Amino acid sequence: MNLRTFIKKSRMKPWDFIILLILILASFTPLVIFSVQQAKQQTVSYSAILKVDGQQIKSFPLSNNQKHYTYKYTDADGDYNLIEIDHEQIRIKQASCLDQICVQRGWIKKPGETIVCLPHKLVIEVQASDGSETGSVIY
Repeated sequence: MNLRTFIKKSRMKPWDFIILLILILASFTPLVIFSVQQAKQQTVSYSAILKVDGQQIKSFPLSNNQKHYTYKYTDADGDYNLIEIDHEQIRIKQASCLDQICVQRGWIKKPGETIVCLPHKLVIEVQASDGSETGSVIY
């Protein structure tokens, strides 16, 4: 069956196919726009901020070229948290607290994600350099 036979049998006029093709191509416009915006946002850098009792103690850069290392935070009472940084993610590997919820939290890497150790009053939060968070509104 050729195109002319299909057009005659389908009750569609030739311009209907052209309009349909334009609408299909236009439906991909948002995908292209959001892809361009995502490419621009790739220049954002991320860091993990370590706070104890509300005071910032240390900042850990999170990037693809960051080496794997650990950092041990020990407070005045001798309680400790062993923090592990691996490229673009961070976690608490060991802690001297009883509940171990901070250890069970696992890896975090997206802006706005946190790890909290309540017995030690310790918070680790991932922040973006532009202040954006996951799920924020796109302007």
